[in-house]
Amino acid sequence: MGSKRNILIVVAHPAPGSFNHALAGAMAEGLRGAGHQVTISDLAAEGFRADIGRHDMQGMADPDQFHIQAEQAHAARQNSYAADIAREQARVAEADNLILQFPLWWGGAPALMKGWIDRVLSYGFAYVDGRRFDTGVFKGRRAMISVTTGGTPARFSDTGVYGPIGPLLTPIRKHALEYMGFDVASPVVSYGVPRTDETARAAYLDAATTAALALAAQPVQRTDDWRTALDTVPDRAWARKGGPRDTPFQTATGSEGPHE
Repeated sequence: MGSKRNILIVVAHPAPGSFNHALAGAMAEGLRGAGHQVTISDLAAEGFRADIGRHDMQGMADPDQFHIQAEQAHAARQNSYAADIAREQARVAEADNLILQFPLWWGGAPALMKGWIDRVLSYGFAYVDGRRFDTGVFKGRRAMISVTTGGTPARFSDTGVYGPIGPLLTPIRKHALEYMGFDVASPVVSYGVPRTDETARAAYLDAATTAALALAAQPVQRTDDWRTALDTVPDRAWARKGGPRDTPFQTATGSEGPHE
């Protein structure tokens, strides 16, 4: 048997009896059966907040203006994140593999998953200026997206009314996970879940488990770069004009995400 992995599965669905929870549970069971360590972050059950704000930090860099990146950098340096963020960041830090499990709602991830990315994969922890993609903070680790849909495979085909699902997952796959250095596997898609029978659902559970085991079989090189990445950039690096052009949060550098 190969090397054992620490694996974090983040599930974002409010109903504990949902098929998303079933997928997360099946992957966890299969991975544990293979000897891997698995943690499930059940965001709804654990009361994780989706909204970003001053409640994210126990202290403030600037009491007069809430600038997200400045406050996140301050919290990272002072170890002053709110308890829910600190818990999730500790789980991410220990993970060789990260699996995001969520339903596709209105063409995107639910607020819980988006909020987890905004609040947990934060400036100073998961990314800093000048560290992206091939030099991302989590370079050497692996990730995977497992998503359910209400629409059938035909609706998500090249000629279907929704079009291929790949572009809908790009904001999370490319602009978050790959940006932060993760090597991201092909997504696992369970199509048309409300319309499927038990046989189809069993096949989806098997496919997700097989993909999770395949991900765990791939080599990883987990580093502690997240501990020191912020030390390599000057204060307010995100505000430098003419600096890196594609930080996740749009400032003077000109990219997308929560910003002032």
